[in-house]
Amino acid sequence: MSPLVLFDLDRTLLDLDAAVARWAAELAEERGLGPEAAGLITALDAEARTDRARFFDGVRRRFGLPEPAAELWEAFRRRLPSLVDCYPGVREALAELRAGGWRVGIATNGSGERQLAKVRRTGLDTLIDGYAISGAEGVHKPAAELFAIAARRCGADLAAGGWMVGDDPATDVAGARAAGLRSVWIDHGVWPVDANVADHVVGHVLAGVSVVREAGSGTGAGGPAT
Repeated sequence: MSPLVLFDLDRTLLDLDAAVARWAAELAEERGLGPEAAGLITALDAEARTDRARFFDGVRRRFGLPEPAAELWEAFRRRLPSLVDCYPGVREALAELRAGGWRVGIATNGSGERQLAKVRRTGLDTLIDGYAISGAEGVHKPAAELFAIAARRCGADLAAGGWMVGDDPATDVAGARAAGLRSVWIDHGVWPVDANVADHVVGHVLAGVSVVREAGSGTGAGGPAT
């Protein structure tokens, strides 16, 4: 049976920080916020990180914007799928995995419509075997069921094992453990957790792909099963 590897989407395959920077530049230009505004907005994003309510409230307060933070957030969500792109080398790495006999999929939390728009806009839908998006499935990582759905869409079975690569230890690594998968954690230096939470810790998705390829299906084989 072909081995399985699942990936998270945002800040794993997709460079969400670059997309936020593009959005910040657009907002600064549209509102006439000045030449330093885009940098200040991205700094606020880095500080708040996953706390989006805090981020948009900070943007609204810092620049005296009239609309509520929730309205800014919704406008950002609508715009984001048009601004995201893969990290360099991601498309090639996924294509090589599939060519090497791997079943490749995505397991991501988020809005079904918006996450799927990101997948399609970046061409990832042509490079994977299947995906599961929490907003469309009604179940969220770290629940094992979302991983099981993604595996089935890839033509694989969680009982055979496999890998999960992602940047969030609370959802990706813990979810992999719940699903019986080995895990590669992409540490962006954001989460103050013990590096031992995952089977492997890397600094970039391409390093994670290398770990997976070298380890094979996770059963001790030197390469992917055929």
